[in-house]
Amino acid sequence: MLITKSYHDVPTKLDPNGRPIRIFVIAPNVPGYPNAKFPGVVCFSEIYQVTGPVERFAGQIASQGFVVACPSTYHEFEGPDPIPYDVEGTDRGNKYKIEKELAAYDEDATLAIDLLCSLKNCNGRIAATGMCLGGHLAFRAAFDRRVLASVCFFATDIHSATLGKGKNDDSLARVRRGDLTGKGELVMIFGKQDTHVPREGRDLIRKTLEDANVTTSFLEVQAQHAFIRDESSKGRWDAALTRSLFSYMLEVFERTVGKDLGERVDDGSNIEHVC
Repeated sequence: MLITKSYHDVPTKLDPNGRPIRIFVIAPNVPGYPNAKFPGVVCFSEIYQVTGPVERFAGQIASQGFVVACPSTYHEFEGPDPIPYDVEGTDRGNKYKIEKELAAYDEDATLAIDLLCSLKNCNGRIAATGMCLGGHLAFRAAFDRRVLASVCFFATDIHSATLGKGKNDDSLARVRRGDLTGKGELVMIFGKQDTHVPREGRDLIRKTLEDANVTTSFLEVQAQHAFIRDESSKGRWDAALTRSLFSYMLEVFERTVGKDLGERVDDGSNIEHVC
């Protein structure tokens, strides 16, 4: 499917400098069908903002029939241009990550979802995804009832509760309070060789989600951090594994937002134990 690229500069309330957030939109384009409508996906980036790898990842999703919105995360600190994958850029992105207010991250997510729902080519059925920092933001986006599925790639700082200014986020605390229970479907994907989220951290996330009865699939694969990044991956990109997990993500999106199944109804029946 063909795609188009555009952007929207959306006013924010929590940016101390009064600057808007730039949200890049990549959308399907079907010639001859100007009134076509598609589900929406918010794609949250790493600490480097919307880079080439993030744009290509979002473009692949859009080409499957989804309107994709990519927020520029660090609009409080600089413009929407991508941050380099070098040492200085990494230090800058990590610095911004813990200087930005947690509420401002959540506002960005809300604005991206609002934007998708306002577009004439989006049908209002919304999913989310992201990698690294963006994986955590996709996780938090799932607290919004409009988000019917979130697929989170190697989400950082959830286990340590260190996202945002003060390094004291409430992501797992909100799960324990039941803020994800009975909402959308969640998929957590981690590399077992990821030094950013050790085994103890992955176990904590899994247990917290299961104890809260959140509809979750938890995948641990033979990979390092940033294994889906096809540029400047520092030797960690696994193209074959990325392709496989991309297909997995599409199955989730097509089932949850690609089709309108109506409200979920729990009929109370038990699964039969059969061979």
